[in-house]
Amino acid sequence: MALDFLYRQPVEIHFGAGKIAKLREVLAQYGVQNAVLVCGRHFAAEAEKLKAESGVVCAIFSGVEPNPRLSGAAEAMRLAREHHADALIGVGGGSAIDTAKFAAACAPGDRDAEYYYRTTDFPAHPLKIFAVPTTAGTGSEVTQVSVISHGAEKKTINNPVFMPTAAIVDPMLTVSVPPRTTMNTGLDALAHALEGYWSVNHQPISDLMAVEAVRLIMENLEQAYTHGDDLKAREAMSMASLLGGLSFALPKTAGVHACSYPLSEDCHLPHGEACAFTLDSFVEINRDERLDELCRRAGLRDAPDLAARIRVLKSLAGLRARLSELENGDAHALAEKCAKHPLMGNNPVKMDAAALEAMFEALQ
Repeated sequence: MALDFLYRQPVEIHFGAGKIAKLREVLAQYGVQNAVLVCGRHFAAEAEKLKAESGVVCAIFSGVEPNPRLSGAAEAMRLAREHHADALIGVGGGSAIDTAKFAAACAPGDRDAEYYYRTTDFPAHPLKIFAVPTTAGTGSEVTQVSVISHGAEKKTINNPVFMPTAAIVDPMLTVSVPPRTTMNTGLDALAHALEGYWSVNHQPISDLMAVEAVRLIMENLEQAYTHGDDLKAREAMSMASLLGGLSFALPKTAGVHACSYPLSEDCHLPHGEACAFTLDSFVEINRDERLDELCRRAGLRDAPDLAARIRVLKSLAGLRARLSELENGDAHALAEKCAKHPLMGNNPVKMDAAALEAMFEALQ
């Protein structure tokens, strides 16, 4: 079959240990005059240092929650409008970066954040967005996706206005990440790479990045988990996370992420753990010669070997792997919700509610 595909990636990427020192230079390169920095509470002290060093950060919003909420994005948007900001800087995991993306998209308009959440009718020209990941997992620094919760709803919004202007990926920022978070985010990155690879929308350039991301994760995640100060492992995981983001940015994720939303909303799993919950199941469900070939190129025997390795990693970190361990772990109810998620349509093996219920029942 003749090759026929589109590839696009507009984000300027600065990668390397110590690259955070280039933040001021990168902001100046894009003519930023006033920026709002968005982060979680745990990064508030470091944010003050970045504010002083940047020369252009005029306000900090440090109230981002692990599953980011519209109320936080609305406050970041309010600060951007109040200070006439021309940029937002998201520093942290996917929660901080997604919050910064949403606020930057809304700020030039004259409506409230809820209007844009409901309509996704964003102003045509967002504020500039600069993404600085401090975990190795999200990939949000190179995608046009923002995941925001409001009330009981967790919404994945895919829109070009969310594409960052530039990303600074500094592996040194991940050294202090706790072991459990390291595992959660690492398995999220693995899900990104695998789903980008087996998505019905996959294409050759994304495939190449997915294979390398899987190889790096399989070789380095356990080491990063057990020896968090291993800079080589941390660098490899930051690279894998970046490649994972690039590999799913166009093809989009599939069944694993479709299931992750009800598992987060109803069972209160963190996003990475929610993805890990079904990841090995989908490896086995989606097994074909392409997936076996990816596994061989990543240093594994085949897809069952990969699924077994994922289970070992989950067990190592004490991640929940059975429905009996979850709040509201009802196989039928979860299956009904997961089947309705739009991302399920990207899965190469068609999974209806009955097939998903059987999958969850096997995890009792």
